[in-house]
Amino acid sequence: MIRTSLLAMAVIIAVYGGRPAEAQAARPFESDTWSVPANGVDTRVLAALQQRGIEAAHPCSDEVFIRRVYLDVIGTLPEPSDVREFLQDDRPDKRATLIEALLKREEFADYWALKWCDLLRVKAEFPINLWPNAVQCYHRWIRDAVRENRPYDQFVRELLTSSGSNFRVPPVNFYRAVQSREPAGLAEAVALTFMGVRFASWPEERREQMAVFFSRVAFKGTDEWKEQIVYSDPAAMDTLEAVFPDGTRVTVGPGEDPRVTFADWLITPDNPWFTRNIANRLWAWLMGRGIIHEPDDIRPDNPPVNPELLAYLEEELVAADYDLRQLFRLILNSRTYQQSPIARSDDPDAEAMFACYPVRRLDAEVLIDALDWVGGTGQSYTSPIPEPFTWIPEEQRTIALADGSITSTFLQMFGRPPRDTGFESERSTKTTDAQRLYLLNSSDVYNRIADSIRLRRIAIAAGSDRAELIRGVYLTLLSREPTPDELAAAEAYWQTPGLSSHNAAIDLAWALINSMEFLYRH
Repeated sequence: MIRTSLLAMAVIIAVYGGRPAEAQAARPFESDTWSVPANGVDTRVLAALQQRGIEAAHPCSDEVFIRRVYLDVIGTLPEPSDVREFLQDDRPDKRATLIEALLKREEFADYWALKWCDLLRVKAEFPINLWPNAVQCYHRWIRDAVRENRPYDQFVRELLTSSGSNFRVPPVNFYRAVQSREPAGLAEAVALTFMGVRFASWPEERREQMAVFFSRVAFKGTDEWKEQIVYSDPAAMDTLEAVFPDGTRVTVGPGEDPRVTFADWLITPDNPWFTRNIANRLWAWLMGRGIIHEPDDIRPDNPPVNPELLAYLEEELVAADYDLRQLFRLILNSRTYQQSPIARSDDPDAEAMFACYPVRRLDAEVLIDALDWVGGTGQSYTSPIPEPFTWIPEEQRTIALADGSITSTFLQMFGRPPRDTGFESERSTKTTDAQRLYLLNSSDVYNRIADSIRLRRIAIAAGSDRAELIRGVYLTLLSREPTPDELAAAEAYWQTPGLSSHNAAIDLAWALINSMEFLYRH
């Protein structure tokens, strides 16, 4: 095992040791000219860059684009046949066509439900304690909302104002999926999730004023195991004098649901937090960092790096009646999104101002699914506590896993969020020594490669054509063919004395899996 990993490292160094000059487009990662028109996003990004004297990156190549957009939109690697078809397509609108197709895929609903479940703390066990039945119905409701493209304002209104059984009215689980179900705890969850603000940083009086809107939320059990009814207490007959976060005062009468009053104030285009929060979050999800960074820390002394860009996204979302897929289209079709990851400026703020596409490691769930895809294997997830016993079939993708309590050593090692707080920072994509050692020396990774039916088919199809085998491995793992230098380096490695062609192919695949190009979005 050590021998193979050392050989793999030798191939990594041979193939990735050099860096192309930045003065011209770097092949195969960049193109010389743009194939897509500039849009409103690009106008505002370029204006900000020009003010700072920062040069924007080259366009990314088609090979980089197809891999990037697959990972960013559906959390899935493209099939080699899809890559070939896309690269051979000479239509000028092929990138926009691909974006539209991906937005309709079932994996889009799986992957973006995963994002929302992180934010909404969908977790059966401690410290959230939704319990398995509620987790499953809540996840299904979230996924259906993504798949049906439910308008964002309607989605949020249902979460804020619903009442009923947490097993039968899924959105009421928003009020159960918090560590504190006191009014202040509920207000804090609302502020973080839908306003992008950290409640603890507010003055005490302001926190108390917002908590009033959730003072009538009540919970009661039923005869069914772990079922709870969430409702607005009808016995509350006092008149509430409440104050919205913007300072506006309002009176909530006896028997009225103050959650509805708050939702009516929050979900409007004029609200200073609502549209800004989701526009900024969605940009951060696709571009690696928010226009306001961190995306859940909106406050006066943390201004947007590009105010005009954020305002434009807000306007476009309102004009689209809170259709989030329209915002996806706007961002994904922009030149800003389709830039190379190779910066052309030494300015330390270049990436923060979106002068290049930010390189970042794959999410833990996406990475394990990619390794399963390569190896033709699956993951077996179970949770015996709490009852009932939960078993997930191996063929189910990890990105479709509903419960944050059901995890694995791999997911924990690679930074899957525990879903305890709803903070974006709970998810980590930092690379650690433990991750490097696992990928280089793990028998699990080796066995996936050695036993991969996918890679075996490539070898059978290539026959005695070594170059074709190498090209097939590259196309499968990196969504592109090797450069002439990479092909020469790999063929030279095949000449290692005592090394069989089978082991050479395993080492090449292992080397590529350990490369940044496989492990990172770029």
